[in-house]
Amino acid sequence: MSDTNKDIIMAEAPEGISGAGFFATSLEKVIGLARKHSLWPLPFATSCCGIEYMATMGSHYDISRFGSERPSFSPRQADILMVMGTIAKKMGPVVKQVYEQMAEPRWVIAVGACASSGGIFDTYSVLQGIDRVVPVDVYVPGCPPRPEQILDGLMRVQELAESESLRRRDSPEYQALLASYNIK
Repeated sequence: MSDTNKDIIMAEAPEGISGAGFFATSLEKVIGLARKHSLWPLPFATSCCGIEYMATMGSHYDISRFGSERPSFSPRQADILMVMGTIAKKMGPVVKQVYEQMAEPRWVIAVGACASSGGIFDTYSVLQGIDRVVPVDVYVPGCPPRPEQILDGLMRVQELAESESLRRRDSPEYQALLASYNIK
């Protein structure tokens, strides 16, 4: 063996079966990888957080690196509902209807303090968090959150999408990942 080959460290193959010229893995892992890199967000923006989302879509932050370059404005074609901004109580049923129109698997991101908890608007007319009408998978804090935080929230949903079982959210791996984010 020559001296140049001594320093080469072979990386371990990912979980699966490999051999001469082939690699096999489970169908769930392949589908999880495909889901992870092809999420289509549905932006439901009502306030300042929508402006930050526009910056996230721009070339400087480039959300397309994560496979989410195509925002969907039809719930039937979207994977992620991104609620950004203040949601009035009268809009709660609309958010719920949009969520119910989305096909499985679907995820929800509450972007900003207003969508997460009502923000500074502790009044009778403002919904104090969208988790009162739809289940939320990831909360992105901030008023408004920076584009980097929105991208971090998207990456957390990517991890959820990759680890989610084909049998939906019943898998122990998915539940453990939710528990690590303190999500119920």
